[in-house]
Amino acid sequence: MKDIEIARSTKLKNISEIAEKINIDIDDIEMYGKYKAKISNSVLEKFNNNKNGKLILVTAINPTPLGEGKTTIAIGLSDRIK
Repeated sequence: MKDIEIARSTKLKNISEIAEKINIDIDDIEMYGKYKAKISNSVLEKFNNNKNGKLILVTAINPTPLGEGKTTIAIGLSDRIK
């Protein structure tokens, strides 16, 4: 199965459900529709002393022809870590 087929066969989760799952208050996110949001810097302070945290840096020049870019890769990596 190709990446695009996998992406199209997946049911999107509401961003508020994802935030709740990882203990981020709804007041700490700025919603952009149902499926994406920005997280406030105060969340960083909340998790700053978390010894189980991981830092992943993702960089790229251009996305692939199917549209996988930095955000897609970063989200995929973070989903696998939990």
